[in-house]
Amino acid sequence: MTLWPVALLAVLFIIGVPVAFAMMIAVIPYFLLDPYIAANVVAQKLIGNCESVSLMAVPFFIAAGSIMNYSGITEKLMDLADALVGHLTGGLGQVNVMLSTLMGGISGSGAADCAMECKILVPEMIKQGYDKSFSAAVTAASACITPIIPPGVALVVYACICEVSVGKLLASGYIPGLMLCIAQMIVVYVISKKRHYKAHRDHIMPAKVIFKLLTHSLWALFLPFGIILGLRIGMFTATEGGVIMAFYSLLVGKLVYKKLELRQLPSIMIEAALSTAPVMLVLCAANLFSYYMTWENIPTALTTMLLNLTSNKYVFLLVCNILYLVLGMFMDGTACMIIIAPLLAPVATKLGINLVHFGLVTCLNIGLGAITPPFGTYLFLTVGTLKMKTSDLVREIIPFVLVSVLVLFIVTYIPWLATFIPKLLYGNI
Repeated sequence: MTLWPVALLAVLFIIGVPVAFAMMIAVIPYFLLDPYIAANVVAQKLIGNCESVSLMAVPFFIAAGSIMNYSGITEKLMDLADALVGHLTGGLGQVNVMLSTLMGGISGSGAADCAMECKILVPEMIKQGYDKSFSAAVTAASACITPIIPPGVALVVYACICEVSVGKLLASGYIPGLMLCIAQMIVVYVISKKRHYKAHRDHIMPAKVIFKLLTHSLWALFLPFGIILGLRIGMFTATEGGVIMAFYSLLVGKLVYKKLELRQLPSIMIEAALSTAPVMLVLCAANLFSYYMTWENIPTALTTMLLNLTSNKYVFLLVCNILYLVLGMFMDGTACMIIIAPLLAPVATKLGINLVHFGLVTCLNIGLGAITPPFGTYLFLTVGTLKMKTSDLVREIIPFVLVSVLVLFIVTYIPWLATFIPKLLYGNI
């Protein structure tokens, strides 16, 4: 077994080479030096994922999220979140967490949610007397909820690379996503109580007003349920669902909320393309790296090693969580999942772990990796947008990370939290 590409990859990660380029640099010499592999295999494997019908869902979901950010949907959801939780202690902090949860059913992208709330909510929180570091911490931490609520892009990517039903995996995210939301709202409440952060308003919003705001938001809230229902009854595939979602967002923004201007479409598409390109580049590089690992029989060897290490699925899940959490501190979570998940999924299957449950646990880890120092994606995004010190944000985000890890382990060892809704929709999974 030739392992020098793995060692080279580790070195490239340490010195900060971007993940996609690191994987290509690590394995292209390996293929060129092997007399049994034709050079054109490199090009074929690199572009293979771009020709995958399943993975075409990713750019469409991302495009739909970009359209929604311009269509007025975000404003409607923020008004609804304020009506639901604005009266609680730490009102705007609670709204921040609730908005991320609602945005999960719309954009599916934690990074998009984080960037949006940094621009819209954080300045308002600071104006209302909230500490800037606390406001930033709430924003970054709550963004890890967004990829878990359907139609999260991470869920779609995992389903494609590990050959799991997209519909089942999307449906598995509701309960864990709501658990994260409640856990983080409790943290906001405790900290706000201690620091005397007041509610956004001193009364509960009347039921009539909440109902009116809910009615205005129904066009947006219907979307995730519509996607899952369509997948369940076989009305469309995941890729076709992405197209429908993008087209639906366009119609709602233009005809219902009347916020979307056709002249904005070029900039929206450019934004979507720039968001899609890094994901697809990593997927293409990972496909090439996966071919190297398959050629060297590394997945089989790793499966055997892990099964020799433990035949207890609970110990295996603990090892997986620790591995994901540690790797998530040092590399992009999506890239980590693309590299590691196909290696661990066969072991999980042999140990009798449901792959829908395992996929949801993996995606939870990916979200947590984005808010854990030193290289959490959402940390850097928040710090860069708000022009603040990383150390200040890290200090404030620790309580949110701890409760999120607690939720992760609860979901890890109580599988029905992830499988209950998929079983309800699909029967035995």
